[in-house]
Amino acid sequence: MRAVCPGSFDPITHGHLDVITRAVALFGEVIVAVGRNSAKKYLFDTDERIELVGAAVADLPGVRVEVLSGLLVDFCRDRDAGYVVKGLRFASDFDFELQMAHINHSLTGLETVLLPASARWGTLSSTMVREVAGLGGDVSAFVPELVAERIEQKRNTANG
Repeated sequence: MRAVCPGSFDPITHGHLDVITRAVALFGEVIVAVGRNSAKKYLFDTDERIELVGAAVADLPGVRVEVLSGLLVDFCRDRDAGYVVKGLRFASDFDFELQMAHINHSLTGLETVLLPASARWGTLSSTMVREVAGLGGDVSAFVPELVAERIEQKRNTANG
């Protein structure tokens, strides 16, 4: 079975990796679909996010990384993936993801599996990582080593 784990992954965190690892254990094959939205302001551009996610999942058999543009249901249909896997941290995540699951299922029959975040990473988000990093904090405990290095490089470049 093939599943898709979609997201912006800006940046990818240990919480994302936990969900991806658990998804591949359930489904055997997972496509990490890195979203591209020109209206959104990202820390890392699409190519950088693809590279960083690819490096983070390189040791996970059965996982590959692709760019997601357009509708998720079309992406899944084109790749013969019948499942979407999303991680949940809070009730607000559930409310949003349930709406998305219903619309996706209505469009094509795509099933969504909602995995609760592990206790260790349950409060972690990419937004929080970006905020802490933007204020000069150390985010190395929350992201893979290469991601922490790239964040530091961006911070050094921005500070001249």
